[in-house]
Amino acid sequence: MNNAQILAKSFVDLGVKQVFGFSGATILPAFHAIEEYGIDIIVGANEQSCAFAAGGYSRASNEVGVAVVTSGPAITNTLTAVADANADSIPLLVFAGQVAQTKMGTDEFQTINVASIFADAAKKVILVTELQNVEEVVKDAYFLAKSGKPGPVVIDFPYDIQIAEGEYRAIKSEKFQNKYDEERHLGENQCRQFFELLQNARRPLLYIGGGLNSEAGSERIRAFNRRYQVPSIWSLMGKGILNERGDWALGMLGMFGVPAANMAIQETDLFVAFGIRWDDRVSQKVGESGLDADIAYFDINPAKVQEVRFARSPKFSFIGKAETALDDLLKYAEDHDIELDIGEWQEHTRQLKQDYKLNFNREAKNILQSEVMELLSGYITDKCKITTGVGNHQMFAAQYLITPSPKSFVTSGGYGTMGFSLPSAVGAQYANPDSTVIAIDGDGGLLMNFGELCTIGKYQLPVKVLLLNNHGDCMVRNIQDLMYGGNYVGTKKNTSANFANVAGEMGFKFHRRVEERTDLKKGLEEFISADGPSFLEVMTDVDEMLYPRIPAGKGYKDMILGPYMEK
Repeated sequence: MNNAQILAKSFVDLGVKQVFGFSGATILPAFHAIEEYGIDIIVGANEQSCAFAAGGYSRASNEVGVAVVTSGPAITNTLTAVADANADSIPLLVFAGQVAQTKMGTDEFQTINVASIFADAAKKVILVTELQNVEEVVKDAYFLAKSGKPGPVVIDFPYDIQIAEGEYRAIKSEKFQNKYDEERHLGENQCRQFFELLQNARRPLLYIGGGLNSEAGSERIRAFNRRYQVPSIWSLMGKGILNERGDWALGMLGMFGVPAANMAIQETDLFVAFGIRWDDRVSQKVGESGLDADIAYFDINPAKVQEVRFARSPKFSFIGKAETALDDLLKYAEDHDIELDIGEWQEHTRQLKQDYKLNFNREAKNILQSEVMELLSGYITDKCKITTGVGNHQMFAAQYLITPSPKSFVTSGGYGTMGFSLPSAVGAQYANPDSTVIAIDGDGGLLMNFGELCTIGKYQLPVKVLLLNNHGDCMVRNIQDLMYGGNYVGTKKNTSANFANVAGEMGFKFHRRVEERTDLKKGLEEFISADGPSFLEVMTDVDEMLYPRIPAGKGYKDMILGPYMEK
């Protein structure tokens, strides 16, 4: 076998059913081998979309998405998607064609130093040489991407190595999985210390991040709160992990978080955080001036735990899988019949949720994105997967949509990448062929990877694309309203294009534009019930302001509720 065939056979061993890719001269041996071994190659409109689709596959499943692209501009096109996956701790494999080793570092056509380009954007970059066994490289990279703090691994695969003969040994995948499996458990004393903190607190608050975004993580934290009903909030990446309908489920925290979550964090005396990054989008952080509370912190990333220990002096911390720690805590609670006395706090936070509900101008002349999201939420089922772009529509979706399960809300968090929604929906659909995948985007983000409409139409994927078209980059426009007196430099996107008609030309069986509120409910119903690729364009108000909001550099006490959410 040549090394390209070994690559493909290793994919088969790992259970890879699809790869997302774009061909070219230096990756052709791999492409032909992948086809030879019966693995589907989903060809996107460009390499960035291929890598985003592979990332969407990972985000919406328990598997690792794989992108295979050629050299030079093809691999640099994947950089944004790799950096995006790295920011959100998403496992991803990107295989890059490369010129022959003897031509690397020269002016050879389409050569570039992959290691230097991806050094700070990937979990690891691997250059395959004749000294390595390709089977070992591929299988090890797959489990490395999933292990510890997950992330993208980029494999630089020179052309001469692809066509050279190699050795395939049918190495069991368990060898590599076991290499990275590291079960750290809480000891009896640690469990006792944690519950002493929890029982002594009068106003504990759970904060759930993307580190728990798995079926196992969701199952454990839901079990914990079935027992204790501790008021809980979540990050953007933590959406769907908890049962969002519970009285104790207060909503998303942050710069555009919901009122109850942003209010509760100001009053907590014990902040229990699972799998979070403490990033600036949550605005003010516990441990800073004005937010004094004891901290308990669970995370698998040793560097982040050490950073938090130094900066915030938590009373309790644990390095390891949060779901494993929750298993240990639940067992200890059962064995020792641990109870909490937080009834007054539970009632207070329940009242916050009731008194400060999300709201918008229900008498607005034009359709609002917030009202579309409120209406759409009624159609979300356990079989739905949502992808979003980045902007106001993303935050309205995070605020208003009730997502029922983990890995059901797929969005670009840490990197905030426009153009994310469509290609990620392609990957999510292949990962979940029996699910309803709804891609929500704005007109600005849709145009960034517009070619994926063609990909969806070409493969007749039953992806539902909901375009909220307000003719503007309105998250930035909102800033211009507040800071630049409404001088909309660079954010005017007026166009006469009817995107619904364009979608029809690209193979969408259902394509419709809604301009009047009286047509909105019926349009959504038909959109949701339609078979095959479906596209609904809703014309929305360019002047809609996203609320609540916390001005940059301010804290939760400075939250602006806006004119329609005051108590």
